Amino acid sequence: MQCPFCHHAETRVIDSRLANEGEQVRRRRECAACGERFTTYESAVDLALPRIVKRDGSRETFSVDKLRAGVMRALEKRPVETVAIDAAVERIRRRLRANGEREIDSRRLGDWVMAELRGLDQVAYIRFASVYREFEDVAAFRQEIERLEREPDPRDDTRPQLGLPGVGEEG
Repeated sequence: MQCPFCHHAETRVIDSRLANEGEQVRRRRECAACGERFTTYESAVDLALPRIVKRDGSRETFSVDKLRAGVMRALEKRPVETVAIDAAVERIRRRLRANGEREIDSRRLGDWVMAELRGLDQVAYIRFASVYREFEDVAAFRQEIERLEREPDPRDDTRPQLGLPGVGEEG
């Protein structure tokens, strides 16, 4: 590790501990040349995450930022707390890590995202599904909404749902 102050190549680790709920290793280091101390954060966990196999067969490294951006896009202007969004993204990331495979199909990842969105907000779920499943007309939206009403939440969660206005109401 190179010293950020004098750029000397030799540093020694003074202290190491887990940080960010065990996701990172925090190390206090000291430069052998100038004696300055600094902190590094290392996250080897990301290396264990699988590569994503896209629909066209190409492969790309999993990006938690890209995952979060997709979830946020679906939840845009919806009344869902950031804490709930972060928890959903973290559950997907843990699931990827626990899967143990080197590669995972993007459709499988998309299904996990849809399950999380369904638990957060039904409108966001429909938004995401419309892009993910490439809806081509209003009938496809209607079918998905009807399926959403018929089938129980795949996560079998008891959190309250934000309903779709006008769906399921009689009058």
